[in-house]
Amino acid sequence: MTFTYKTTVLAVAAGLALTACSFGPSGEAPAMPSPKHYGAQAQPAKTVAAGGVVQTFDVGATPGPQWWRLYRCAPLDALVEEGLRNSPTLAATQRTLAAAQEQLRAQIGSSTLPSIDGAAQVQRARTPVAPQLGLPEQVQYNFFAGQLLAHYTFDLFGQTRYMNSASAARVNVQAFELEASRRALAANIVAATINVAALDREIALTERLVTVSNDAANEDAQRSALGSVSRVQALESKQDAASIAATLPELRQQRATAVHALAVLMGRTPDNAPSVPDLDSLSLPEHVPVAVPSDLLRSRPDIQAADAAVKAAAADVGEATAQLFPSLSLTGAMGRGGFSWPAVVSGAGGLWAIGASLSQPIFHGGALFAQRRASIDTYDATVLHYKSTVLSAFQDVANSLAALENDAQTQASSEVAADAARTAFEDTSSRQRLGSLPSAATHASESRYLNAEIGAVRAAGQRMSDTAALFQAMGELPPPQQTQQTAASTH
Repeated sequence: MTFTYKTTVLAVAAGLALTACSFGPSGEAPAMPSPKHYGAQAQPAKTVAAGGVVQTFDVGATPGPQWWRLYRCAPLDALVEEGLRNSPTLAATQRTLAAAQEQLRAQIGSSTLPSIDGAAQVQRARTPVAPQLGLPEQVQYNFFAGQLLAHYTFDLFGQTRYMNSASAARVNVQAFELEASRRALAANIVAATINVAALDREIALTERLVTVSNDAANEDAQRSALGSVSRVQALESKQDAASIAATLPELRQQRATAVHALAVLMGRTPDNAPSVPDLDSLSLPEHVPVAVPSDLLRSRPDIQAADAAVKAAAADVGEATAQLFPSLSLTGAMGRGGFSWPAVVSGAGGLWAIGASLSQPIFHGGALFAQRRASIDTYDATVLHYKSTVLSAFQDVANSLAALENDAQTQASSEVAADAARTAFEDTSSRQRLGSLPSAATHASESRYLNAEIGAVRAAGQRMSDTAALFQAMGELPPPQQTQQTAASTH
């Protein structure tokens, strides 16, 4: 009989454990494809030479935590570090994460450990009594009591464990979102700096182009007055000069908008915008990391956040299932009390109580089952969101890789055009000084050279910006044997 009883108890315990383990999904992220390469075509081993740089794609590598230092520009490093240090947006995200971590610590402590409270009571009361008892119609008395109250709820079916797991996973979501914000801030500062530096160069070239166009228009106006050129040609030259001059305010507005945005990213007011390094002081990184797709799932903080969200949703399903089962709580109290202080401290003043309560949901209008179905639907949606995030990450990397290859080709072609235009301008200027060509030919040649140089500046700036975008798209692998389970530190 004893053997049968023990066997039954063990069987019931094992059944409860197995049931608790199957209350919710595992929380593991769904398997995703691991393509051989990101884009429709395999990325080349390196780009074409442009700007004196051949960018090599290092497959299997990921950027370091301070990837912007690869531009080898100390002023740029200072701008990024100031932004990471002073950005109010990033600081607000950090404080929000710290608050979530503290709330998680509070939740774990209150839900997994017994609660003990102290209570003291002092009361002066007056109570009516029946006169036939020979007592006054009203009795006045004092009451004194002091107690320790304890309460504990047993987590029989894992509801508390699932609840804490869900909260911990959501704290991890915020931690990964903080890392994504940090990397995005650094990338935005680098991109804004490159944009302002490129605009400075383009504005300087455009200002010279306006001067050359105005000189050509004035000469054509003078020649038209002398009858050597038609009035139509003079008007066309005037129109061309005015059209080129009209582009300057737009470029200056773009520059003002970019530098104001850069100031705000760094935590400054727009009127205190920083000085931006010259475009020539920025060196294009020669080695570009290309993480393999399986590593990308661990290096991108947005994917890691989506993974943590899946774990949180899975735990929600377990919690919603566990609340369908019984709940057992114990309460206890001990202390001293009495109607006078001598009675409180005497042997008769001892107070104690102990109790247990077992509750089983029976009928809640279908609310508990509806909550469980809702949590399952939410989990399914979270899994689909994870898949969408991974696919978007693959697309992001594929676009960045294609952009770098195309940027290199564009810059190479732009440099060829600019070199040819510069050589033609130098030859034309020499011939004009010798008197074999009119000044109008020199103006036209210089205009073509300046336009070609503007195209080369734009191509160089775009290539630098797209390189920064790829660094951000690759994320950052955590150090070996280190996990980023931020919530684990709260236990």
